[in-house]
Amino acid sequence: MPKGRAYALALALCGAGAAMACPDDPASRTDYPDSVTVDAETTGPVARAWFADPVTRYQHYVLGRRHEPETLWVDAPGNRGDCGHALTLAAPHVFEDVAPRLADLDGDGTNEVIVARSHARLGAQVAVYRWTGAGLGLAATTPPIGRSNRWLAIIGAADLDGDGAMEIAYIDRPHLARTLRVWRFDADGSAEVAAATGLTNHRVGEAGIASGIGDCAAGPEILTADADWTRLVATRLEDGSLVARDLGRWSDAGLRDALAC
Repeated sequence: MPKGRAYALALALCGAGAAMACPDDPASRTDYPDSVTVDAETTGPVARAWFADPVTRYQHYVLGRRHEPETLWVDAPGNRGDCGHALTLAAPHVFEDVAPRLADLDGDGTNEVIVARSHARLGAQVAVYRWTGAGLGLAATTPPIGRSNRWLAIIGAADLDGDGAMEIAYIDRPHLARTLRVWRFDADGSAEVAAATGLTNHRVGEAGIASGIGDCAAGPEILTADADWTRLVATRLEDGSLVARDLGRWSDAGLRDALAC
């Protein structure tokens, strides 16, 4: 990805048209239009992903809505023909997230799909889905938080320490624990590599996640608020530890400026 740009992996959110062979783009009919995520740079089969099919079986409402999607779509030809492939979760799971994120975590040229998935009794976890050539398979997860109505807010994915492996960053319980966690995902599996408390990226009821991963030519940094939303904080992964620096007073505009360099 180019330097000097934010890359929180929602590479673009729009309603772009599907493959020419699909007569009716399902992404244009989703109840979650802001979830349509496009990777315009990939040459692999998964260039778009989005959520669909609202259900009310998980009544947490942390994102300010009275429903959550149960279906994850990608644009690779699959069980919906040339219109794409749809994976629908059975109860008690839902997707409790603002949008899927696309990133090639294992370096095989095909994007994985990164989402927050919640269980009615066990709460949220990061889930990574991989395109198998015929469908979406669950490739890896973090452990669920362990209690209903406990959530995590994904920040994004990048090679945060320059070692060639991709990491996923998220805030564990942004309203309670306020803990930044970094997990490494590769072909051999997944593992947590670092954590730091006192950081957040979401307020209860807000529809968006206020964070990102930026690179202003000096390496990637995780950008969040501090625990009480007064300071903008940039955090690096260095030698297996998270090292934070203060960027000034928190504001949405300040976050946008920091991500844009």
